[in-house]
Amino acid sequence: MRPTLPSPYAYLDYRRYLSDWFGAKKTLNPRFSHRLFARLCDQKNPSLLHHVIEGRRNLTERTTESFVRGLGLRAGEAQFFRLLVALDQAKHADARNEAWEQICATRRFREARRIEHDAFRYLSSWTLPAIRELARRPDFRSDPAWVADQLRPRITESEARKGLQTLLELGLLVEEDDTLVATDASVVTAPEVERLAVINYYRGALQLAAESIERFPGTERHLLSVTVGVPESLMDTLKAEANAFLERRMHLCDASAEDADRVVQMSLQIFPLTGRREESAP
Repeated sequence: MRPTLPSPYAYLDYRRYLSDWFGAKKTLNPRFSHRLFARLCDQKNPSLLHHVIEGRRNLTERTTESFVRGLGLRAGEAQFFRLLVALDQAKHADARNEAWEQICATRRFREARRIEHDAFRYLSSWTLPAIRELARRPDFRSDPAWVADQLRPRITESEARKGLQTLLELGLLVEEDDTLVATDASVVTAPEVERLAVINYYRGALQLAAESIERFPGTERHLLSVTVGVPESLMDTLKAEANAFLERRMHLCDASAEDADRVVQMSLQIFPLTGRREESAP
């Protein structure tokens, strides 16, 4: 059976799509080459496709349009391809989020990749991990109104209902004895989405930490911060110590014989406030 050209709707990584498209095109026509593709795109550099696939070059707005012509994409496919390029190359998280929302709004993509959309929502939102941990409490009630009332800051009943449904679809909650129980399942999604989801998660965590200053009295929160100069060679050690410290705190929580009473957010940040020191001139 002769292969057909892949559809961009099946991809989140536009470089992988280009690689598979070129491979299929080569199978259909052994004489097809990077040079011929460059001609179809009206590009002078015959190695441009190869360099883009290998990650050595990015597509510009102009070369994206030339690739759309060379790939022979129809209107809907062309727009989806542009969104994939934006998801990979946008300089700011807000632009990547906008591209992702448009990708998810595409019907064909939603039908093929629903689980990745829900996994992205889980990794991007503080509410879903909080509801999942709340479900471990002995007094948990799978009532959206109760869940909404428990979270701080409070969410709407509709948001709580959608959160419970998403956790069920991901297998992170299961129905048991007329209630919902948290499972030990893991959330896995594509690397192209995971990077953006992690950015959203950390932004949300930092925002919650800032809001906690006004939301809770000092007896219910504990925020620490220090500003210090460090040699660049010490950064990896500091990160490793931070990871180990958080792992120890997680172990304390998991090893406790007592039932959980509250859901808390534990964070430890290390981030630069200056650029690197310039190398001294020889």
